[in-house]
Amino acid sequence: MTQPATFHDLNGASVYITGGGSGVGAALTDGFMAQGANVAFIGRSDASEFVEQMRDKHGRAPLFLQGDMTDIDLLHATMQQAAQAHGPLNVLVNNAANDKRHSLEETTPEFWDWMIEVNLKAYFFACQQAAQQMTAGGAIINFSSISYMMGNGGYPIYTTANAGITGMTRSLARELGPQNIRVNALAPGWVLTQKQLDMWATPDDLAAHMERQCLKEHLTPEDMIAPTLFLASNASRAMTGQCMVVDGGVVVTG
Repeated sequence: MTQPATFHDLNGASVYITGGGSGVGAALTDGFMAQGANVAFIGRSDASEFVEQMRDKHGRAPLFLQGDMTDIDLLHATMQQAAQAHGPLNVLVNNAANDKRHSLEETTPEFWDWMIEVNLKAYFFACQQAAQQMTAGGAIINFSSISYMMGNGGYPIYTTANAGITGMTRSLARELGPQNIRVNALAPGWVLTQKQLDMWATPDDLAAHMERQCLKEHLTPEDMIAPTLFLASNASRAMTGQCMVVDGGVVVTG
């Protein structure tokens, strides 16, 4: 996908992405590298093949740091490794999430804790470390979802966490504004990653969702690149504490 805009200030930026080796995260890694940014990312699964694809495409490789981001000490250590390799972070993208389906009845306290650790707690502590590094200012982008705005059923802890991400984003924008750190959320619609196609995108559900979209084209991971670059760039220098929806026109804000 050819990107429609170049954000010159991202050239040479130090960028850290959670879950940057697959799905939307892989598209974001590719998109930032195309702008000349130096990207580090964490992921649980081996991303060596993807790293080599990026090396072939861009002439240099992203820094892959394998691990579980719910291990906060490890998460912070990988962010520090990113700073050692590329300089203190300019941009943090909290992208990794898990929308595993579940019901109220079947949920155990252990599953609740795990879902919150993945979908909210790790985001908060990634922001904590990023704020310590961004002494000259920076941008944090927290991926949320329109799922809680729609009141979707089938994954109540996931929607709870996404509502929490928006609230956290607003509070951290207020707290970190004096340090010239901007904090915004990005709420995608239904992005058809390979995981979504394999596990949940039935023909009936796809058709029903398309009926709700204003724009009659399903979203792809590449559709998230330019909005994220915009929030990371000084093009949005006066924008913080906001939740930007990118969903083809399913929900409305304002």
